[in-house]
Amino acid sequence: MSLPSSLPAAPGPTSGGRSRRRGGADVVPYDFRRPIQLSREHQRILQLGFDGFTRQATTVFTSALRSVCSVSMRTIDQRSYAEYVDSLDQLTYLTLFTTEPMPGRGVLHLPLNAVMSCVDHMLGGPGSRTQPHRPLTEIESGVVRGLVERLLREMRYSLAAIVAMDPEVTGVEYSPQFAQVAGPADVMVVMEMELRIDDVPFGMSVCLPFSGLHPHLAAAAAPAPVSNRERAQRAEAAQVLQRSFTDVPVDVSVRFRSSTVDPALLSSLGVGDVLRLGHPASAPLDITVDDEAFAHATPGTQGERLAALIVAARPTSPEELAELTGDAHRPAAPPAPAHQVTDLPPDVLRDLPPGPPTGLDDPNLTLQELR
Repeated sequence: MSLPSSLPAAPGPTSGGRSRRRGGADVVPYDFRRPIQLSREHQRILQLGFDGFTRQATTVFTSALRSVCSVSMRTIDQRSYAEYVDSLDQLTYLTLFTTEPMPGRGVLHLPLNAVMSCVDHMLGGPGSRTQPHRPLTEIESGVVRGLVERLLREMRYSLAAIVAMDPEVTGVEYSPQFAQVAGPADVMVVMEMELRIDDVPFGMSVCLPFSGLHPHLAAAAAPAPVSNRERAQRAEAAQVLQRSFTDVPVDVSVRFRSSTVDPALLSSLGVGDVLRLGHPASAPLDITVDDEAFAHATPGTQGERLAALIVAARPTSPEELAELTGDAHRPAAPPAPAHQVTDLPPDVLRDLPPGPPTGLDDPNLTLQELR
């Protein structure tokens, strides 16, 4: 049995998907040479920041030129620095500025005819469309520099929510090939804008390093605590973590100062032999954690147990110890593995009263006594 040919075939999912794709947005080609792409969220954050910059730049140009001006946003794109340089005219006006705390430098691009029109307006001229195509003179450069510095201050204010950038002018270039801001293959973020002076359109752009801008964009896109309760929970967790760190037990050792012993002498030692240590009799012992000295103590006893009284709560260099003990004329012993006397529990090392002499102040100790 077959269906009549007059019945229309039911549309399948494939045809519906194709129709939806046809009515969607244009397909954007993917460049495998640039796998790192500026996400939509980051583009939205930059769009908000530079929308504020275009509004402020409109005010700057209008007040400086005494003419009707407007600045509008066009596109935010990611390019290599070589592509950005190739898109500029051979003779143009490039302002190089610092981008601290971000590494690298940025570029503010104004076409040369737009700069000449600005100079004409600011010096009282009509700002006609026909302008000389040449580098600026010293007087003209001083006039334009004030305008550019105002634009950079407005950029700092507009991007304050993303990065606390403090741009400063480092130089001016007329040829893009000589503007050594980044390597040819370095990825840059290019914000293209349109500047209109008396309804005459000019291109304008800002170029920033992607590697320095990306961490700040990621931090700005990170979700913040949604409520006061979540903020309170995070603060309480931080306090609990801090209290837990203060209660972590550590192994503390009280040691003599390191001494150097010849291996042949060490192998021939026996019970009753005397080994002279490199620790002065009047010098305090070292209190160490993981072989790092953080305090000094004098030996004593607490009942039938050996103890130590802390006398200095900071590491002391051998030179400072020599000055304290009056042994500045003695050369410091060369570094060698320290001879650990005993490992005392931390609660014993807290402000103990000095006990009776224990014999540890005698540098001539026998191995039998150390046992």
